[in-house]
Amino acid sequence: MAKQALAFRVPMANPGDTSALEALLDDGTVKAEEIVAVLGKTEGNGCVNDYTRPYAVEALKSALAPRLDCSRAAASARIGMVMSGGTEGGLSPHFLVLAERNGATPANGKRLAFGKATTRPFLPEEIGRIPQIRETAAAVGRAIRDAGISSDSDVHFVQVKCPLLTAQRHADAVARGARPATHDTYASMGLSRGASALGVALALGEIAESAVSDDAVCRDFELWSARASASAGIELTHSEVIVLGNSALWGGDLVIGHAVMRDAIDLGAIYDALAVAGLETTRQLTEEQRRRLRALLIKAEPSSNGEIRGRRHVMLDDSDILATRHARAFVGGVAAGVVGRTDLFVSGGAEHQGPDGGGPVAAICTAA
Repeated sequence: MAKQALAFRVPMANPGDTSALEALLDDGTVKAEEIVAVLGKTEGNGCVNDYTRPYAVEALKSALAPRLDCSRAAASARIGMVMSGGTEGGLSPHFLVLAERNGATPANGKRLAFGKATTRPFLPEEIGRIPQIRETAAAVGRAIRDAGISSDSDVHFVQVKCPLLTAQRHADAVARGARPATHDTYASMGLSRGASALGVALALGEIAESAVSDDAVCRDFELWSARASASAGIELTHSEVIVLGNSALWGGDLVIGHAVMRDAIDLGAIYDALAVAGLETTRQLTEEQRRRLRALLIKAEPSSNGEIRGRRHVMLDDSDILATRHARAFVGGVAAGVVGRTDLFVSGGAEHQGPDGGGPVAAICTAA
């Protein structure tokens, strides 16, 4: 018998609200032991001091540990908990719960499959450098095997939650005589995301081993992955890796597809991702189509040349609102207009994740 992938998108009233998830458990829709990962969009600023992310993780541990009959630490080790901060504009805070159930009938075709892996903890001086790239690539390989995905071409989205530098972590490294890649804690987020994305690209054969170097991270943007999504956070020192793809070994009715947005207003790529997942349309989704859409995951980034299709944008010049926050709100609005819902996993900071100013987009849908 095959495994069956399950995906549930549930709202949160605040970063510590797990009531909608617990309702799924209480009514038997899903069992705690079936949950593989929880991806969350929390309403913080998405920056270094965004404590809505660890707050949500702590709430998840508190909710799930008793149901798993284990410690809170064991719960977070067993279930991947990846929080992405920032729901600017009209984006809605929510959890995406990924679960697997045994005993499904094999499908006539490939179905959604996922696997997870973790890296070892990174030293502060390894963040944004080759050790992080290579460790991430190795973890992606393990997650692919865990998912039972037979070909790299069947991988459609790789979510990485990676660490960042704090002032204390930087100071600890300097005290040991080490030299981190930056002293700027905010800049460390981009370096960590960028190294993680290059690790994904290396694992999937999107870039050559010879292209990997410390100097390439957040400098050579000709190197990028079409399937990487990385989010940096203060709540961990290792990286969590979740691979999503399609496999003939899995049953059920869910399929994932992806495409690459070439810029922030590339609606065509969103339609393409939906079509690859079996949901073809050229207009805003109907109510029935919205029911079939289980998740939309996107990376957003302001273009570095300050333009979108030849017209100036000011995301990089705004001293009041960080550019990644502008990008999440802008791309989130574009995507919501396509699908007709706002609980979308739009993550800012797309260094080496898609082309400059664009980013990967993936859709999880029920098969027609």
